[in-house]
Order: sequence, then structure tokens, then C-alpha cells
Amino acid sequence: MSGNPLLDFSGLPRYGSIRPEHVAPAIDAILERNRELVATLTREETPASWEGFAEPLEQANERLGRAWGAAAHLHGVDDNPGIRDAYKANLPKVTRYYTELAQNLALYEKFKVLRASPEFDRLSGARRRIIENNLRDYRLGGAELPPEKKPRFAEIQEELAGLEAKFSENLLDATNAFSEYVGDAVDLSGLPEDVLRAAREAARKDAREGWKLTLHAPSYVPVMQYAENRSLREKMYRAHVTQASELGKPELDNTPIIVRELRMRREKARLLGYESFAELSLVPKMAESPAAALAFLEDLAARALPHARKDHADLEQFARGELGLHELRAWDVAFASEKLRAKLYAFSDQEVKQYFPEAKVLEGMFRLVESLYGLRITPDTAETWHPDVKFFRIADSRGNLVGRFFLDPYSRETKRGGAWMDEAVARQRVAGALQTPVAHLVCNFPAPVDGKPSYLTHDEVMTLFHEFGHGLHHLLSRVDDPGVSGIRGVEWDAVELPSQFMENFCWERDVLSGMTAHADSGAPLPRELFEKMLAAKNFQSGMQTVRQIEFSLVDMHLHHDYDPEGTKTPQQLLDEIRGKVAVVIPPEYNRFLNNFSHVFSGSYAAGYYSYKWAEVLSADAYSLFEENGLLDGRTGARFRDEILAVGGSRPAIESFKAFRGREPRIDALLRHNGMIA
Repeated sequence: MSGNPLLDFSGLPRYGSIRPEHVAPAIDAILERNRELVATLTREETPASWEGFAEPLEQANERLGRAWGAAAHLHGVDDNPGIRDAYKANLPKVTRYYTELAQNLALYEKFKVLRASPEFDRLSGARRRIIENNLRDYRLGGAELPPEKKPRFAEIQEELAGLEAKFSENLLDATNAFSEYVGDAVDLSGLPEDVLRAAREAARKDAREGWKLTLHAPSYVPVMQYAENRSLREKMYRAHVTQASELGKPELDNTPIIVRELRMRREKARLLGYESFAELSLVPKMAESPAAALAFLEDLAARALPHARKDHADLEQFARGELGLHELRAWDVAFASEKLRAKLYAFSDQEVKQYFPEAKVLEGMFRLVESLYGLRITPDTAETWHPDVKFFRIADSRGNLVGRFFLDPYSRETKRGGAWMDEAVARQRVAGALQTPVAHLVCNFPAPVDGKPSYLTHDEVMTLFHEFGHGLHHLLSRVDDPGVSGIRGVEWDAVELPSQFMENFCWERDVLSGMTAHADSGAPLPRELFEKMLAAKNFQSGMQTVRQIEFSLVDMHLHHDYDPEGTKTPQQLLDEIRGKVAVVIPPEYNRFLNNFSHVFSGSYAAGYYSYKWAEVLSADAYSLFEENGLLDGRTGARFRDEILAVGGSRPAIESFKAFRGREPRIDALLRHNGMIA
């Protein structure tokens, strides 16, 4: 067992050494040790103190989190049959353990005794916060349930974990199951050269002539945006919006999973005394209630809808008059929008993309962060899960290690879609020694082809900045107790503050000029082109805002006042919401919910509104930089000290007020989106 890399906590995760056969022995060994420790800690003679009780329990669960986190990470970025089977086989064991823990009345009582003891007031704010969070989580985990109801609660927890994993696997398999081979270059008219190179290389790997198009973002998005061939756009669109639905392969249909998850979540909430899962979900969040979150969304919708309707009317008029599209369909929107943007502002996304080589973007992003926070970011070495993965270290001005991170930038068939940050190692002190944090940053950008570097669209640059914002929240923590270090313990509707804050810098000339170099000339982004980009920044911002509101509303209503036992389907509820807030009504066969992985296989159930909620915080926070100077070191140090460094050691609203000096206001968001002057 000593050779099992999942049981080696002495340094970095050993991703290059981990094999599927390591997962079960490691998890079994840790679970056995943890259960033995829990038995010891719950004995009457064990003191209900921090050092004698709370800290050993936290350390034991930290070891399990590291080992299981590494296996779960590989399931997301290298989903081969071996790691998928190992993950699925061990997921019920891990879920069962955490459910047992949450329902352990003896542990709960120990925490209550510690909370009531004189020691509590002598503890640091971070440790007091951990104890309070534990008490809350024991209540939400079923500790206070009567004994006869605990087995059912445990069954629900285990089933939900399996359903969420299956939802994600179905979506990845459905994405990989579709491909469109094109033999005539005429049918690909309008597609950028780098996309064509990648499509030809993909076909070559399949021993086919011509070009291969897929539903992975680096292939799908440019087709929808640039392909002149309308029937090709329609075919790709239909494949995309019906994946993992009853309109595709039956074995990959996520429809029954959605319904089952909604039933299980509601039953779980009602067992705990809540009327809806949304009420349960909001207990550890900033929003006071589902009604408060819905009121926020509806207020924002009322402000955004006039702008969205004008955006759409302008697009329809342009499509009719200049593109000959007498009826603007869903598969025309991205294409017509790109053409309209090019006409209004005399540039295209593809023109801008030529200025953003991936390496130069990274260099510029690192330089910005170094200026803001007095850091140094340099390449480092580590065992990785794929040759394309990069590894970096962050040091302070005196050369002391602050944290390290993996960057996995490119799309692959074995990697789930989207972009995300996750933790590999949390900051903490172990036997007095500081363990510095480690993060994963994962994106799905186009990979280099034929020896040419990967170039990013401006949207992809923003995605990279967004995920690095999450990463900095984890990596720049100064909290030494892992329970509230980094993003842990941060209310979920505030966790997007640092990520969305970073996106703002992607619209600053001084930042962009140092991270651009044209593909042919090497020249930086010209001021004229930047001014066009800036003028177009809020192009269709109304449409984009109501789209996010649509997703947030359906998520909240599905988990609050929707009856999964009734006759109305989730799809019908979505259609009703679209009728109220959407300006682009998709075709009847659109099955968006079947690939809504944030909600049905991620952590955003009854929480998708967090993106807009946190956008208010991030825009308002950024406005202080606008007032004091974008690269003002004092403002940067204040943001690091009051937002990033404190993690979840205090309520997010206190951190925001400590930084901004007041309550958050919505004005900055509306101004950034061009909805007020």
C-alpha cells in the first residue's frame, strides 16, 4: 500500500503515476482509518476541544478529500474507461462516508459542546467560523433526523451522487458520439483557417479525407459563428441542442435523470424540514430566500428586457435586409450577430483572435497579477495527466512560495466540456509546517495544429482570466485552517466575485497591449482595433443578460415551486420562462436542460443566479480600481487582503464592505453593461 500514489500526501499529487487500480485500495484504506478515528473522537473521554477533537477530524477528512479529489479530477480531464469505472465504483463509498459523518449525533454533540465552551471565544475567527459551519452542515446533513429517517436520507445522498456523475458522463459520451465529415471545401466557406486546419487534422486521425466537425467547443462555436452554409449550421445546432436527450441515443438520455434528481432533491429538503430544495440550498448562501433571489432576477430582467428586445429587433432587421434571412432562426443568431458586429464596428472576432497567441496571453495575465499583488509567477515541473498540461509556481517578492497550479488548456475527447478551477491541495499548517495551496485550471481551447500556436478569441481570453480569478482566490489565501481556506466556506453566491472581477481587465488597453502579438507581424493590438472592440463591448449585452436570467430562473423555479410529481415537465417550465424573458425562442426540439451540467452534475443547483448576483459585487469592486487607478498597488493589496486572503473565514458581505467601504450597489454592473450612462 505504501507505493500507492493516492496515499502519498508528502507533496504534489502524483498524477503521472496514478492508475485506476490505485483508487479502490486507497479509498478503502482512508475510509477505514477515518472511521476508526471517528470512533475514538466520539468516546466520552475525548475532550471536545479544537486540538483534541475538531482538528484531527479535519485533518482526516482533508486526506480523504485529497485522494478522492485526485481521482475525481482525472475522471473530469482524462475520462478513459478505467478511471470512469474506478470513479463509479468508489463514489458510493465516499458518499456513504460523508453521509454517516453528517448524521453522526455524537460528533454533532461534540461540536455543540465546543461551541458552548470557554475555549470557543479564545479561538481565531477562522476556527470559530469552521465550528459554526460544522454545526450548520450537521443540521443540513441530517444529524437531527429521527433514526428511522436517516437510512432514507443516506439512500438519497448516494443516489444523487450517482445521478450527477451519470449526467456528466452521458453528456461527454453524446458529445463524442457526433461527428460531421465534410468532403467539399465549398461547404465550409467562411470558416477561419485555423479551424479548417484542426478539422482536417481530426479527419486525418480518423483515416478520413476532408474535414471533421464535432460538438466540442473549438469546432462547434466557429461553425455557428462563421459558416456561410446555413444547412450545415442547422445540422450542427440540432445535434448540439439535442445531445443527451430522447432525440439522440436512448442510453445517453438525461431526461429521466433530470426528473429523478428533482424528486430526490425535493425529498431530501422535506426530510430536513424545508419546503423546497431551493430553501435548503440557500441556507449557506448570501441570498436570504428563494423569493429574494427571484426578486433580484426579475428586477434585473425588467431592466435588461428593453435592451434585449432592441438588440434582437436590430439583428432581425439586419438579417432580413443584408443577409436575406427572412426568418431569423436559432442557428442563424451567432452567424448574423458576427456579421452585424463586423458591419457596425468594422472588425470580427477572427480578426481580433489573430492578436492573442496563448503564450503571450499567459505572459500578460501573469504580469498583471504580479503588478496587482506583488507576486512572481514562473514555470515549474510536476507529474501531469497529459503532455499538454503546464505547471507554474507563485512566489512573493522575497521569493517565498505562495502556491502552485496546473493549467490544462486544450480540448480533448476524454475531457468534459467547459472551463473550471478546482483545488488539488489546500493551504494549511501540518505539524507547524506550512502546506502551500495547489490548484487546477482547466479550459477547452483549440489545441495547436501543424506546429502553429493556439490563438484565443477575446471571449476565450476572458474565460482564462475568469478561471485564474478563481485560482487566485484559492492560491492567495492566508488562512491556515483548510475548512475556510481559499474558496472553502465562501458563500456560493459570492464565490464568483474574484473570477468575474478579473474579466474586467480584459477590456483595458494597457493590459491588452502587453499580451498581444499578431500571428504574422508580431505587432501588438492596434489602438484603432481596441477602440472598435471597446465600442462593441456591450453589443447585444441585453440579449446576453436575459439569456443568463433565463437559465437562473429555470434553475430556481425547478428547485423551488415546481412539482416533479405533477403533469408539467421541466421542459414545459423552461418554455414558460422563455415566453416571459427570452427574446430568442429556440425550436421545439431544443433540449437545453439535458446538457445543463452546472445544475444537474455540478454545484449550482438552485444557485445559478450566483453568476449575476456576484457580478454586482465584482463590478462594484472593480469600480474602486477605476477610481484609484487600474494598477494601483495599494488598491490591489487591499483587494488581496480583504477578499482573496481571507477566504471563507468571515461572511462574504463583511469582506466586501471591508474592501469597498460600503454595501454593494448595482449601478456599476448596469454601467458596465451599457444599461445606464
